[in-house]
Amino acid sequence: MTVHPAPVRSLAARYYTDPQVFEIEKAGLLSRTWQFAGHASQLENPGDYFAFDLVGESLFCIKGQDGVIRTFYNVCQHRAHQLVQGAGSTRVVVCPYHAWTYELTGALRAGPNTKAVPGFDRKTICLTEVRTEVFLGFVFVNLDRDAAPMDDWFPRVRGELEQFVPHWATLKPLEWVEIPEACNWKVSVENYSECYHCSLNHPTFSTGVIRPETYDIQPQGYCLRHTTECNDLSRMTYDIASGYPNNDRYSSWFLWPMFSFQVYPGNLLNTYHWRAVDAGRVVVWRGWYSVDGQDNETVRRMAIQDRATTVEEDIRLVESVQRGLGSRGYVPGPLVIDPACGVNSEHSILHLQRWMRDAVDG
Repeated sequence: MTVHPAPVRSLAARYYTDPQVFEIEKAGLLSRTWQFAGHASQLENPGDYFAFDLVGESLFCIKGQDGVIRTFYNVCQHRAHQLVQGAGSTRVVVCPYHAWTYELTGALRAGPNTKAVPGFDRKTICLTEVRTEVFLGFVFVNLDRDAAPMDDWFPRVRGELEQFVPHWATLKPLEWVEIPEACNWKVSVENYSECYHCSLNHPTFSTGVIRPETYDIQPQGYCLRHTTECNDLSRMTYDIASGYPNNDRYSSWFLWPMFSFQVYPGNLLNTYHWRAVDAGRVVVWRGWYSVDGQDNETVRRMAIQDRATTVEEDIRLVESVQRGLGSRGYVPGPLVIDPACGVNSEHSILHLQRWMRDAVDG
């Protein structure tokens, strides 16, 4: 008699609803993984900076006179006042509280009347720096100073993206679309990471961008790599002619835990990044990019189409799932794992939920 192994069941609802689980993730996973901060084009000149929040911390990125982009905790080393807000440009970083002044490298330059303090040595005082990498023009940070480089986390991704987007160095953000979702961040990430639901719920994406029968997702380190052929060119919802290679293919690289590069046919680069608010809320940003940030009708039309179709459709799906996870009637069901993989398989969710479980349970 053939004995079949028991099917793998989805994660228990508590992983998505319990505030204590979210606190564990904030202190561990989200503080020890590479998180998107912004785009290097926001920091074109020395002294340019922008502030942002990450897992309850205020941080800021700033470009030095040496051209290096650094990230610091947004807190003065004197009496803990926050140093900057929003975005801007400065020759030095001056604390608004007592005018302690820092170099663009984070080193203390001066503080009023500090010479009167016996033994005071400004050379021992510096802003607390955060690990920073610029990955094909995108700035990522990691609160874990000992974290492995992004190329170790996401093998081959840099080279693959360079092939799909050979003009990446000229790209700048054209617009970022902010999308609040009333769900746990993992619900939203899971929804992004499978296309089992696409044909039923995303008719525009499934008929006007991709060929669902060719869709597959495979792990690549801590990356989930989405690949597919695009639809018949006569059925595409936009003109894909770009003059670049690979212009008839779609590919996506989801970088665990909260960022994804997508390349639509025509080498149209767009991104997702997630920022968790609490156990039941997340904000998703859709990024759209063009050469030198110049207005581009195709990119604008795709952003509008995407927001009105795929994004709007996904909001309804993920918020319904979050409500269902709070039901006493929910018993986690088996994942549909097809050994042949493909669009109607949840093998990508199997990998994703293992990472999620390990992050909470160790």
